[in-house]
Amino acid sequence: MPGIFSRIIDEEIPCYKVAEDERFLAFLDINPLAIGHALVIPKKEIDYIFDIPDDLYKDYFCFAKSVALAIENVIPCQRIGIAVVGLEVPHAHIHLIPLQTIYDIDFKKPKLKLSEMEFHRIAEKISSSFEKIVST
Repeated sequence: MPGIFSRIIDEEIPCYKVAEDERFLAFLDINPLAIGHALVIPKKEIDYIFDIPDDLYKDYFCFAKSVALAIENVIPCQRIGIAVVGLEVPHAHIHLIPLQTIYDIDFKKPKLKLSEMEFHRIAEKISSSFEKIVST
């Protein structure tokens, strides 16, 4: 059975999409540490990030960089933090987390509770910013 992220890619499970191309997808984390917390995944189901072939790995991080810049353009923050844990879901994924302090990237922190309307509004802002970045 395909994993949860593959089911999101196949649109069996909905997500709050912020960016996509033929090889990668970025969407809001539904249990965010901060407003704008997004996950970036390769569409090919690869469990461990360091098993990603080099050419795809480079493009993956370039895609993640564009998503991070899009988030930074619309979500007030000091920086975008990046985390790769890889234990909770067997599909490589990068967490992009807007940061005000180093403590904002603590996964033990209580997660934010956002309404569906808030998720849609945030996703739309990031998506519009992403489209401007990749079209220039």
